[in-house]
Amino acid sequence: MDWIIGALCALFIAGAAYWKRSLSLSGAVAAVIMGTVYYAAGNLFWFGILILFFVTSSIFSKLRGDRKAELERSYAKSGRRDAGQVFANGGLGMVACILNALWPNPAWAFFFIGSMAAVTADTWATEWGGLSKRPPRSVLNWRVVPPGTSGGISSLGSMAALIGAGIIGGAAWLLLGWTNAAQDFISITLWKWIIIGAVSGFAGAMADSLLGATVQKMYRCKQCGKVVEVGEHCGQATLPERGWSWMSNDAVNIISSAAAGFIAWGLGVILA
Repeated sequence: MDWIIGALCALFIAGAAYWKRSLSLSGAVAAVIMGTVYYAAGNLFWFGILILFFVTSSIFSKLRGDRKAELERSYAKSGRRDAGQVFANGGLGMVACILNALWPNPAWAFFFIGSMAAVTADTWATEWGGLSKRPPRSVLNWRVVPPGTSGGISSLGSMAALIGAGIIGGAAWLLLGWTNAAQDFISITLWKWIIIGAVSGFAGAMADSLLGATVQKMYRCKQCGKVVEVGEHCGQATLPERGWSWMSNDAVNIISSAAAGFIAWGLGVILA
């Protein structure tokens, strides 16, 4: 029955997201699969955190879309996510959910919260940072860089990242109170969960920016000369500029969210 309920809930949410153009068709299929697993192998704790990330990120992607439309042409990820982006954001959490079902241990929940806090922080930073009136600065040397530059950060985006990650931590405390897993975390108060989410998620978002500024595969547009994440810009193929060939934006997301997961795991052990 859990599999049926999970599938129906995931189908409804993914269908609405596809209709609102937040997901491509492949992204919607991936979201249905992921949501079903999160609910059936986990419970409201796992499923609720996933939905919180997805719904808030989808809403924020629509804020002042006219201002962010040009920036999205430079991003490998955009407001309409495909299957690769869906699994890059929630895949590690799904693995943790499955492993927890097979070998129950609070460590999986800590890792899950860290990874989801990181992708939430990164997504919120991108969406809100795109609205900043001040130009971003490089995470490497703090020099001003053009909007949309990989590895560029802004005060507005950084604040959004910290808040988003902290909300994931707070939601973990709330959702655990509604599930039978609450006794495993009885000594962890709301503020401790917020700290776990905020610290690990913000660290993951900064790691994402650092990887984006150094080793992520980037291209240069032959038409406008802009350095972008995509293989096509201004209607024509782009040229390789820098980075490791396998270090795509999705790879960056996976690595940074994994790092955040381990940080949250460590914080959970310390604060428990």
